[in-house]
Amino acid sequence: MDFDGLFQTQLDTLKQEGNYRIFAELERKAGAFPRARCHDDDSPDDVTVWCSNDYLGMGQHPAVIRAMKDAIDNCGAGAGGTRNISGTNHNHKLLEAELADLHGKDAALLFTSGYVSNWAALSTLGSRIPDAVILSDELNHASMIEGIRHSRAAKVLWRHNDPEDLDRKLSALPANAPKIVAFESVYSMDGDICPMREIVEVAEKHGAMTYLDEVHAVGLYGPRGGGISEREGLSDRITLIEGTLGKAYGVVGGYITGSEALCDFIRSFASGFIFTTALPPAVAAAAQASIAHLKVSSSERKSQRDRVAHLRRRLDQEGIPHLHNDSHIIPVMIKDPVKCRMIADYLMQRYGIYVQPINYPTVPKGTERLRFTPSPLHSVDDIEHLVLALKELWKQCAISHAVA
Repeated sequence: MDFDGLFQTQLDTLKQEGNYRIFAELERKAGAFPRARCHDDDSPDDVTVWCSNDYLGMGQHPAVIRAMKDAIDNCGAGAGGTRNISGTNHNHKLLEAELADLHGKDAALLFTSGYVSNWAALSTLGSRIPDAVILSDELNHASMIEGIRHSRAAKVLWRHNDPEDLDRKLSALPANAPKIVAFESVYSMDGDICPMREIVEVAEKHGAMTYLDEVHAVGLYGPRGGGISEREGLSDRITLIEGTLGKAYGVVGGYITGSEALCDFIRSFASGFIFTTALPPAVAAAAQASIAHLKVSSSERKSQRDRVAHLRRRLDQEGIPHLHNDSHIIPVMIKDPVKCRMIADYLMQRYGIYVQPINYPTVPKGTERLRFTPSPLHSVDDIEHLVLALKELWKQCAISHAVA
């Protein structure tokens, strides 16, 4: 069989539909975020990154860089094994204590990524709790969906951010069935924030466990960066809070927090934890420094909110359609995959502005968009340059100014 021919046929279809993904080859400049050097032949050498998940620029923060360098000097580059076999370093334990404190929990457990922490935790809970039913918000992240699927537990979808539908779905289940309500705080594509208090109250009414993904909120919301659950004063009422170290904290890795028994249960049974090499100690040290800094410093969060509000105002003034939400994520709607790719290319090649087009299957067909994430380190001039470039391209590409 011609396997390469089969592969190429499906790739060609992706390209024809406008959904083929092209990665920009960037080189981040230490101390110069959001600037980066671009190695693509048809783009300027220096570009401004507008779609980074390093939301606060903490990957460039001096304290974070210094902690990583010091840990490399002390421990070397790698962990040397799985957590079970020689790979548990003192820095891992310090970071887990920092994370447990962040969310007001008894314990925390590190994973190699946020994707893995969701996949491993949900698959373990669903498979190891007898007769468990997982009730999943219909727009939950792919990592949560994969974890639920792998668990082979019964799954019930409830309408996005709809506590009343969740209540109906829970009411239809046997009263004695173990129930897990899985949802996110900030949904990354539309930037909407869940009605957390109402969801928690519905779950409590039915005796359900709550599983909260805070990956797009940790570091950014709450007085210490504990996320929407901390901001709303709900952390103590949520069974498991999952997060990432690879977004607002600027490093890499994922984690869960909860009771001692819960974290020990996942540690003992989750294959995604047991059979993978531990995070390098230097990464753990850098993450701990980032979390500790953002627990006591609110200046980064305040500056980011100011930049987000400023960009929204300018987009409104120029009639550029974007989804309105209460988060830091600004989706500018294109609604056509070919035009979305074309505008992203023009922004990069003509204006030195890098934003990745978001097409199917990440978002439904017909909702293609550019997803902008202003940081505290984007200047007012950066925002003006972006908005004027979008204004010019809107005219050239004949895109509607109406928001649907």
